[in-house]
Amino acid sequence: MAIESKTVSFGYEDVPEKEKVSLVGQVFSNVASKYDVMNDAMSGGTHRLWKDRFVRRVKPQAGEDILDMAGGTGDIAFRMVDSGANITVADINAAMLAAGVERALDNGEDRLVWSEQDAEELKFPDASFDAFTMVFGIRNVTHIDRVLEEAHRVLRYGGRFFCMEFSQTKWPGFDKVYNAYSHKILPKVGKAIADDEDSYRYLAESIDKFPPMEKFEVMIRDAGFEQTRIEPMMGGLVCIHSGWKV
Repeated sequence: MAIESKTVSFGYEDVPEKEKVSLVGQVFSNVASKYDVMNDAMSGGTHRLWKDRFVRRVKPQAGEDILDMAGGTGDIAFRMVDSGANITVADINAAMLAAGVERALDNGEDRLVWSEQDAEELKFPDASFDAFTMVFGIRNVTHIDRVLEEAHRVLRYGGRFFCMEFSQTKWPGFDKVYNAYSHKILPKVGKAIADDEDSYRYLAESIDKFPPMEKFEVMIRDAGFEQTRIEPMMGGLVCIHSGWKV
């Protein structure tokens, strides 16, 4: 009797579990060169304010070791590096990392370490970092629970976990406006700027498939984190999640 392979969501599609990594990888390889431009276009520049607020919550300190997972083009790392922290930018996608390295070279920034890593199977030893950050990346992984467990493993005791991700807004009326924008307008913007409608359709769908913020907080706790907190923005459209390894 044939054994059915497990399936996972890829946007609104169900795909074989083993295929998701390559499918998501293709999406980000396609958009890497236009990723930062598209972030501005998609959010009207608001993503910059979200990321500034995120870094204020992280409070990077001189001398500590921080892993910025799914750091891609370096948006978060560039905001933290002047603190004097030792920052490793990690991403599973080589094209996104290459875009980040090129951006660093253009800006004369040589203080960052760049590392190709799978968030579900990090190559770092236990207790390697004082903080773990992940921004708009965890919804694209195959197994969210494995990423959270790996984050907990590589953190030192007293280390902090910070993750910013999209969720579902609870502002009455705004949810309908955003839903129409993300599914009808966003893919067209992606086509116009990045010549890639399908990748941005997937990114919009992946937000819908991500667990609600309350459920995600439970997953963070289940991974072993304590003192977890949710900080919603725009009614929960974007949330900063945090926890401590104690």
